Amino acid sequence: MSTYTQFLYQIVFSTKDRNPALVKPNQKQLYKYLWGILNNKKCHLYRINGVEDHLHIITHIHPTVPVSSLIKDLKTSSNKFIKKEGLFPEFKDWQDGYGAFSYSIKAKDRLIEYVKNQEEHHKRITFREEYIALLNEHEIEFDERYLL
Repeated sequence: MSTYTQFLYQIVFSTKDRNPALVKPNQKQLYKYLWGILNNKKCHLYRINGVEDHLHIITHIHPTVPVSSLIKDLKTSSNKFIKKEGLFPEFKDWQDGYGAFSYSIKAKDRLIEYVKNQEEHHKRITFREEYIALLNEHEIEFDERYLL
């Protein structure tokens, strides 16, 4: 018997202290780099986008790849890439934590549209409000002290 899986995730992480360092002109370079990491780990990227202080990634994660290891690699490698290439002069680091939310494949198109429209979305809602809504939607208990 073959193995068939569908692990659809929305991954969210922010710049350290929500510093708005991810300026528009170089975002696409960062996104291509992150796509390369996902591709090398046999993950399928559906969509990546963000604004100046955080990213959203919609991806299928290969069953042999632990989520925490994948996100650690994404953050560590991209941190080095950003600094080496001088993409975002105000970028200091990524936040310590992250959000990783699983979804049914039926939510894929809605998630892609949501991530595609991040710039418009954040004209109406802050990152904090968005993140709390995601935590509540997934019934994740959290401590407000850690939601700077």
